[in-house]
Amino acid sequence: MPGTVRERKLLQQAVAIVATIPVATGLYGVLFGQALTGDAVSISAESHFRFMSGLLLGIGLCFWSTLPSIEIHTGRFRLLTLLVVIGGLGRLIGLGLTGLPSLFMVGGLIVELIVAPVLCLWQTRVANRYAEEYGVA
Repeated sequence: MPGTVRERKLLQQAVAIVATIPVATGLYGVLFGQALTGDAVSISAESHFRFMSGLLLGIGLCFWSTLPSIEIHTGRFRLLTLLVVIGGLGRLIGLGLTGLPSLFMVGGLIVELIVAPVLCLWQTRVANRYAEEYGVA
């Protein structure tokens, strides 16, 4: 039992830290638009960027919402991970079509296609161990 509690706590900490990335970058994008990239874009592109930043912020907040009872939020966690991976695949296609983006964008790609799925697998492990130990399905 102590192992499950400890692993659950470590998972909660990891998710809290990693979800800070979409929360912070999403909030920054909503408030300041393309300023982070330094690129001048049209008003329509700026609007789209802020919308996408809002989605990013929302995804991070939703990941944070799983923290209090992370062992029972497998469905939500998987859905959020799916959204992140789809976004990462879009970024990967863009990399192939337009070339290598900035180091920050490559970092985002790593989080989207590697870190998020690993956290999802870990959440599933914690949920399964919790269910076995406490007899919950």
